[in-house]
Parts: sequence; structure tokens; C-alpha cells
Amino acid sequence: MAVEEYPSNVAPAPLWYKNPLLKPALPFLVGGTSGIVATICIQPIDMIKVRIQLSEGAATPVSVLRQVVSQGRILDLYSGLSAGILRQVVYGTARLGLFFTFEDILKQRASRNGTKYGFPERASAGIAAGALGATIGNPAEVALIRMQSDGLLPKSQRANYRSVFHALSSITRNEGVKGLWSGAYPTIIRAMAVNFGQLAFFSESKHQLTERTDLSEQTKTVAASCIAGFFAAFFSLPFDFMKSRLQSQRKSADGVVRYKGMMDCFVKVAKDEGLLRFYRGFGTYFMRLAPHTVIALIVADNLNMRLR
Repeated sequence: MAVEEYPSNVAPAPLWYKNPLLKPALPFLVGGTSGIVATICIQPIDMIKVRIQLSEGAATPVSVLRQVVSQGRILDLYSGLSAGILRQVVYGTARLGLFFTFEDILKQRASRNGTKYGFPERASAGIAAGALGATIGNPAEVALIRMQSDGLLPKSQRANYRSVFHALSSITRNEGVKGLWSGAYPTIIRAMAVNFGQLAFFSESKHQLTERTDLSEQTKTVAASCIAGFFAAFFSLPFDFMKSRLQSQRKSADGVVRYKGMMDCFVKVAKDEGLLRFYRGFGTYFMRLAPHTVIALIVADNLNMRLR
């Protein structure tokens, strides 16, 4: 985490936080905690987003919500919450922890070399952290998508996952360990796009606001988070769409899947549904990603200041 003068209005960190043995783990603690808080808050929006992406018709947030309510399955809005939390324990912890760690390393190198730590370095830290975090967290991502999409299937075909661990064991039993990394390629690219838009733009926006305005620390954090949320949604939605399609598909009776991979998915969707299909539901996706970005980064930023 960056070394800056401690704000006078923030209470000093308890002594155990200053233990040198714990210091390398603090960025990961911050990342995991902020991700879990954000996920609990936005899980219903995420479920609606996934249902829209998997529908080949003109699904809207209102129509999806109406369908859930009419079936008396209001708790479906929190389908996959256990997978979402596990995803943040793994992916959220890794990506934010790695970003803060990479950022510190690059800042220290720039200081030693007498160079400037700027947007290219922020982008590199975000992209690298996203790729590594997504690689580690893909099984939880697959479980989340399967749990959220299970309600779309006919009752006779539903897996009725009881928890994220039931989903992971079922996928492994039926598809092998390899099934836990289905859609890994678009997941990794999507994570790189999200982190580029989210973490790089947040860090750069807050830096620019600090340089050019006299806004309070909290106001700068909220404003930078909103900017980051928009760019994260814009850059990552097409990859998120393909990730959802690939991870939700199951083999037919003869062992065939609809999409063979990311490029096959892109070509078939572009041909059958049009290129704009990749950005359909942008409003819902933004409303899912922007609050998650704002909540996660505000929590992370405040924890960062307290743990320095």
C-alpha cells in the first residue's frame, strides 16, 4: 500500500497491524473484506444481469424480476450468494491484494529510478492483478454462474445446488476437474478489462482529483469510484457476456456443447443475434458493477488508510 502522510482525522491503526510479519498480508485482507461487503450488497442485481445474458429473447431487468416474483421464488435473487462470497474470498482477495502489492513495488521502483509513477504503471498493475486473480478464482466463478442459471432450466433438469461446495463437487463429478475452469479464457480477459477500467482508472482519477481539487478525501474516493465503475463496465461487458454463456452451458446427451470456446461463441452470437447483443443490458451491468466498484473501493480505501 502506498506510503503517504497519515490523515489527521483517521485513528491510528492498532499495534498488531504494524507487525512486520503481517504487513504483506494486509493488502489481501483489505481486498477480500471489501469484495465480500460489495457482493452481499449487489447480489440481486448480479443475478438479474446473468439471467438477461443467458436469455436469447428481449429480457429486461423488469421482466426478469417479474418472472422471479410471479414464481414465488424471491429468494432466487440471492441465488449463488455462497459462490459469490467464495469468489471474493479467492478472486477479490487476490486481485485487490495483488494490485496494491504491485502498485507499491512499481512506486518504489519509480522512486529509486527518479521516474514518475503514472497511468501506464497503474494499468499494468491492474491488468496483471486481474489476470492472476481470475485464474485462481475461476472455479468459484463457474459455480456462481451455474447456481444463478439453474432456475432457468426445466424442473427435471435442475441441479438444485444446495451450496457453492455442492455445486463445485457436482461439476467435478459430472465434468471432471477441467469443468471448473470452463470459460477460463474469457474470465481472465474479462478480469483484465475490469481491473484496467476499475483499478487503473480509480487510482488515476483519485490522483488527478487530488492534484487539481480541494475536495475531501471521501468525496474524491466516491467520485473516482464512479468514474472507475463506468470504464470497468464499458471495457468488460462483451467478455462478461461470453463468460456467462460459456460457463452456463452443459453438455447434451451426446456430449456436445453449443459453444466450443470464446471465439466460437463470439462468431455464433454475432451471426445469430447481432454485434449489439454483446452490449445489451449495459444499464443493468453498469448498475451491478458501478455499486460494487464504489462499495469495494470505498471500503478498501478506508481500510488502507487505517492499516498504514
